Amino acid sequence: MRGFRTALVDKGDFGSGTSSRSSRLIHGGLRYLEHGRLRLVFEASRERRTLLRIAPHLVRPRSFLVPVHRGARVPLWKLAAGLWLYDLLAVFRNVRSHELLGKRALRRAEPSLRSGGLRGGGRYYDAQCDDARLTLANVRDAHRYGALAANYVRVDRLAVADGRVGGAHVTDLVTGEEALLRAAVVVNATGPWSDAFRQETDQPVLCLSKGAHVIVPRWRLGNNEALTLTSPIDGRVVFIVPLGDFSYIGTTETTDQIDPDAAYASGDDVIYLLRSANAFFPEARLGPDDVQATWAGIRPLARSGDVGQPGSVSREHQVLEHPSGLVSIVGGKLTTFRVMAADVTDVVARRLHELDGRPVPARAPTAEEPLPGGETRELDVLVSGATDDGMPRAIAEHLVECYGSETPAVVRLAKSEPQLQRPVVAGLPVIWAQLIHALRREMALTLGDLLIRRTPVFYEAPEHGLEVAEAVVDAVADEAGWDAARRAAELEVYAQQVDEMLRFRTELEDAG
Repeated sequence: MRGFRTALVDKGDFGSGTSSRSSRLIHGGLRYLEHGRLRLVFEASRERRTLLRIAPHLVRPRSFLVPVHRGARVPLWKLAAGLWLYDLLAVFRNVRSHELLGKRALRRAEPSLRSGGLRGGGRYYDAQCDDARLTLANVRDAHRYGALAANYVRVDRLAVADGRVGGAHVTDLVTGEEALLRAAVVVNATGPWSDAFRQETDQPVLCLSKGAHVIVPRWRLGNNEALTLTSPIDGRVVFIVPLGDFSYIGTTETTDQIDPDAAYASGDDVIYLLRSANAFFPEARLGPDDVQATWAGIRPLARSGDVGQPGSVSREHQVLEHPSGLVSIVGGKLTTFRVMAADVTDVVARRLHELDGRPVPARAPTAEEPLPGGETRELDVLVSGATDDGMPRAIAEHLVECYGSETPAVVRLAKSEPQLQRPVVAGLPVIWAQLIHALRREMALTLGDLLIRRTPVFYEAPEHGLEVAEAVVDAVADEAGWDAARRAAELEVYAQQVDEMLRFRTELEDAG
């Protein structure tokens, strides 16, 4: 948007490494107030407001309850002060202002919540998002403005001449083709892989922390709203967030033996999250058999002196300029991605000016330009339009949450052939037209792209999509250009991805 010729490559699918493995929240960060991160909370609160405006279909308001029990680490008076400060840092322009609640009000809101020792609490507002599709929307928006973007293209090594980085040697992992991409400025925006990617021999700049989540049937907990809880195990903040017929519980924050390429929810992670939830919903009695799905990602936290516990490490970002000319963006959080992008592009603009004297353009109006699908905030009107076109209401609502103002294009595709209007999995609102649309318009290249990040089949289907995987491969093979060998490979890789997600079960069984 600033007029720079731009190319983006990702060795996997867009967002598959970290940005589709978050807590799916766009939030100011209430818990960061304890660590005095006022600037970060102010910035994140502003970005929450911006994203609610430019991507209303992907970023949606969500209320959170904070119960306070006797002996809690954060007493009622401190919670009240924190909620007032939270709204103040949002310039009192949050979705709604917070409320302080007594014991009875909390019990009315969440009847299943443990009542013993309950003193009261509060309700505040943040936002919930589809992190994978939000990432994809940004890639598509960049492409709309002229960027070249390619997933499944790996950077093998930087192209260096006379000590200066001038591009990258890459491999297309689908075709095996190798190429040299030349660039005046190269940006290392690789999250938890940043330290490995840098060529300098400096000390690591990242403190890696794994965050795991589990999905359970919502009726087992009985929660009506999202909750922000303090785990009795270690005092860390844990969220319980509704997700349709499910609720997900997260997150952990561990630093042992972290490999960004192999992050998964371990047996210990699952037990920690279930025990934390059971402490507040004792009648749920959640066990490993209740876990429908899991996911885990790695936070690339920027070090700052003595990092201490990962929960206290700042979520603020840093732009690093290396002697080789490489520019790295490290740290940060999903909520503030737009500010991170603007800051790193400021550095790129200055570098380009120094190289060839071109003018330094003003910042792009990304806070005002809607992302694809975000052109209207009247989501109910879009739902009504889809139902008028013959879509069942549950499917219409799902399509609008995925595509926003682009929903009519998917509906037209669905109406072009009766098969495309049918659910992919019985009981889920995902329809076959979405898979074809993903291949044609959303750069999906694998079965995992279709069922994990373009649609939620992987997480929400009873058998995680394995029951329909072969049918999906057969149905999309012609569109995707898959021969018999590729079909078999897609099925094998997808089964491995499901096994990895459920790996915690084997660990717990082996542990006795």
